[in-house]
Amino acid sequence: MIQLLFTVIFSEASMIALLLFKTPLRKLVIMGLDRLKRGRGPLMVKTVAGTVLVVLLSSVYSMLKIQKRGIQEGAVVNPTDQVLMAKHLLEATLMVAVLFLALMIDRLHHYIRELRIRRKGMEAVKKQTRGTEDGKVANSEEIKSVEEERARLRAELSRLESELQSKTKDVDGAEANIAALRKQSEGFLLEYDRLLEENQNLRNQLQSLDRKLSHSGSKKNM
Repeated sequence: MIQLLFTVIFSEASMIALLLFKTPLRKLVIMGLDRLKRGRGPLMVKTVAGTVLVVLLSSVYSMLKIQKRGIQEGAVVNPTDQVLMAKHLLEATLMVAVLFLALMIDRLHHYIRELRIRRKGMEAVKKQTRGTEDGKVANSEEIKSVEEERARLRAELSRLESELQSKTKDVDGAEANIAALRKQSEGFLLEYDRLLEENQNLRNQLQSLDRKLSHSGSKKNM
């Protein structure tokens, strides 16, 4: 389960990196996401996200249950409960990261599509403005109409440029979040290694306790 979650996290991080840089693979990723958002794709994604959320809630419930049992037992700490607690905590953290990265991919894809649409709109408006400026007007009424159209197109162009700047700021903010997520993923790896080491130490302690108990039992039988 943990290895699968790490694989999904690395895959999502790679996809985000492809979306951030203009490469031939970026077009393939965008086309794939476009197809995924058509037909039954959104339903499948929601189903998978719901399943991950249910498993996340189950892990949180298990942690609360172990914590409650530890409080009832008092100062006695069960090594098995410690191992299970660490395992559930790591799984819950990884599942939160998976859901967050999936949301980041969806938002980046949305912003990239919005930027493309705005740029195409700006190019069309600029062509219309140039065509209007180059055209010759026969009378004063046509000149007045053309000037009004130019003013409207320029206002529309200014609005589109403002929206483009706003979307660009959103993408910059998303890039900053991705950098933070990369650092967080590195922290998850370090935490995973630490938990594995603690798990091994706890197993060694359990084996030592079992040997002591068996040894003391054999003495009592003698």
